[in-house]
Amino acid sequence: MVPLDTLLPFIAFSLVIIAIPGPSVMFAISRALVLGRRGAVITVVGNGIGVFVQAVAVSVGLGILIESNDTLMTVIRLAGAGFLIYLGINSLRHRRDGIDNGDAVSAPQSKHLLRESIIVGMSNPKTIVFFSAIFPQFVDPSRGPIVLQMLILSVVFVIFGISGDAIYALSAGAARDWFAQSPQRIVTIRVIGATLILGLGVTTALLP
Repeated sequence: MVPLDTLLPFIAFSLVIIAIPGPSVMFAISRALVLGRRGAVITVVGNGIGVFVQAVAVSVGLGILIESNDTLMTVIRLAGAGFLIYLGINSLRHRRDGIDNGDAVSAPQSKHLLRESIIVGMSNPKTIVFFSAIFPQFVDPSRGPIVLQMLILSVVFVIFGISGDAIYALSAGAARDWFAQSPQRIVTIRVIGATLILGLGVTTALLP
């Protein structure tokens, strides 16, 4: 187990990092503008699952192998950027969908959104680098298996990360609900959200 005198500083550090809007927050806000609050929640949860997969990879030692392979890191980054660009373009293409039927997110769509968000969460190599650099600072080999301690830190970080991203996403979703009162306004806000997703993808591709 992670000792309390280590866990508390890690929680404090995590809260500071999470409070600073990053790519995951931008993605959640963008999707909230396009999909509304329900879609935003699905996005945040899916992204959190993807980040947790990365954290587990770092915990069991795969993170170091991935981080040390520049080619693999580049492939992961470009794949993630390409997927974001695809999501942005797809959102632009479907900006008028559901205008006349309440724009509900059905169960199959929810599963699709979840899968997309997990892929985005898994495809940011900077997260692997971050976890690889931070986790070792908060583990103590004398307090039990290092892998177990890192897994606990992973769970803690992801829980707080999902909570923090949800605040941003739900706030954006609430603003989007006002726009939903007018078909033209909802199209406009969807275009803004889709453009942000597209821009995030291009930025990810160009700025390693």
